[in-house]
This record gives sequence, C-alpha cells and structure tokens, in this order.
Amino acid sequence: MTLPLLGPLSLTDFAHPWFFLFLLFVAGLAAFYVVVQYARQKRILRFANMELLESVAPTRPNRWRHLPAILLVSSLVLLTIAMAGPQNDVRIPRNRAVVMLTIDVSQSMRATDVEPSRLAAAQEAAKQFADQLTPGINLGLIAYAGTATVLVSPTTSREATKAAIDKLQLADRTATGEAIFTALQAIATVGKETVPSNPDNPKGAFTAARTAKDQGVPISTVSFGTPYGYVEINDQRQPVPVDDAMLKKIAELSDGNNYTASSLEQLKEVFTTLQDQIGYETIKGDASVGWLRLGALTLALAAVAALLINRRLPG
Repeated sequence: MTLPLLGPLSLTDFAHPWFFLFLLFVAGLAAFYVVVQYARQKRILRFANMELLESVAPTRPNRWRHLPAILLVSSLVLLTIAMAGPQNDVRIPRNRAVVMLTIDVSQSMRATDVEPSRLAAAQEAAKQFADQLTPGINLGLIAYAGTATVLVSPTTSREATKAAIDKLQLADRTATGEAIFTALQAIATVGKETVPSNPDNPKGAFTAARTAKDQGVPISTVSFGTPYGYVEINDQRQPVPVDDAMLKKIAELSDGNNYTASSLEQLKEVFTTLQDQIGYETIKGDASVGWLRLGALTLALAAVAALLINRRLPG
C-alpha cells in the first residue's frame, strides 16, 4: 500500500525484526498509564469532599484527555515498525543485458489473418518494443527464413534496429534452429534473452533450445497468427497455421516463456510484457520511510493534543 506524501507502507520482509521487542516496552507504557489513571481516580474519590467535588467537577469526565496518550502510544508502534525495516518489491531498470529479437520472414508471414498482414503487424509491434525497451539494454535483430541473418548487432541505438525492421523482406523456407544458433552467437555473456517471433519448422529448433538453456539464454517465443491463416502461392491457397505446440516446447526447453497473439493489439501486449520482464528486475527495497513519516506525524499530533486538551492555564 502506498499513501500520498507518505510513501509505501509494507508489513512484510522485515530486515530487523528483533526491533519488535520494543513493543513490550510500549505495551508496558500503555499499561502503566492505565494504572496511573485508575489510581488517580481512586485517590480523588478517597480524599476529596464529595459535595465540593460535585459542584466544581463536570457532570461527565473529559474523554478527550486520553487522546494525547493514545496518539503517543500509536506513534511509538509506528516508529517501531519503521525501525524493524519493512521491505517491498522495487522494480529497477537493467543496465546490462542483451536481447536478440528474431523475426520470421518466411512466406507464411504474408498471411492476412492478422491485419494488414502478419509481417506488417509484427514490424509495428517490434518497433514499439524497441522504443519501450530500457535504454541501457543492447538490442539486436535477426531475420530468418531459409537462413538466418544478423541485421543489427546488439546495440543501444534503437533507430538502427527500427530502420532494419522496416526493411524486412519475405523469403522462402523457415530455419528456426539456425535462427536460434545465430542469436546465441550474437549475444554477449551478461543478461541474455532471445525473442523469436513465430518460427514454423521444428527441425533443429529443439537442439538449439537446449543449447540456449546450457548457455543460460532463455527463449521467449511468440505464436503470432491464427490456425486459419493462408497464403496464395502459384494461384493456390496454402494453409499456414501457427504451430503453438512447437513454440511452447522451444520455450520450455530453454526455460523461457511462450505467448500467443492473434491480433496486432495482442502482440503489442505481449511485447509490453516482455519489455517489463527483460527491462527491469525486482529487488527488495526499504519501505520504512512511510512508517517513519507516519510515526513522526502522529507524535506531533500527540504533542499538539497534549497542549490543547490538558493545558493547566486558562486560555
């Protein structure tokens, strides 16, 4: 939970939980206050002239007189939580990583089951992915059909990658395995990820996926298209359904993730998810500041309440 001006308030993953022993002192302080108030009331009743007391005392006790003590105890509880060092999940951008975006440019990408075509939609989503990727990450581009070609070596220049995406041309056949091996050769040794888009042929792909796992490179596959896609080749309609099972297997073998998309908007959502996973890492961060501020504010209110409610001199 995050409150405006205060910051995150977490009650998990305490770095110094032994500070909660201080709550025993707080509980003792609260108990001491109750005992003192009870003894004070008893002493007044024992020694006061009842007729005089009834004439000068209010008919009902001022319940607000306990507010400063309640606020004080509450502030001590809040400050104790802050001292215990609560932590929450914090997303920070990765500064050192390499991503190889591998895009299928085989004839199956001519299919128009995704408007305006599979390739055109993939190009638009890939350029958005390049724009949104964390600036410190090196991004490369591979296009593959019968062979795989490195169009852009890993670089932080997004313009170079987007320009190459715009120039993608269709070709015959699909060499998925070769594309993965080519990506592995282009990837550096730190923070590795390869994102192939819609490979069709499993020949060599599973071997490449196992090799990727051995090298610590997860492969995230994107099944893009529908089971009803087709292309016209030599005036004949050729079905080009997406092989979801093969793509899922590649992701599993490499410890990556598999996604499906049957429209441009779904593909953009997939790339946004990938961007979040690749571009950021989640670590435990300090979340004590919010409790510290809340405790200090409550302590200040206790002081103000004590001055206004329990003042001895007439105002």
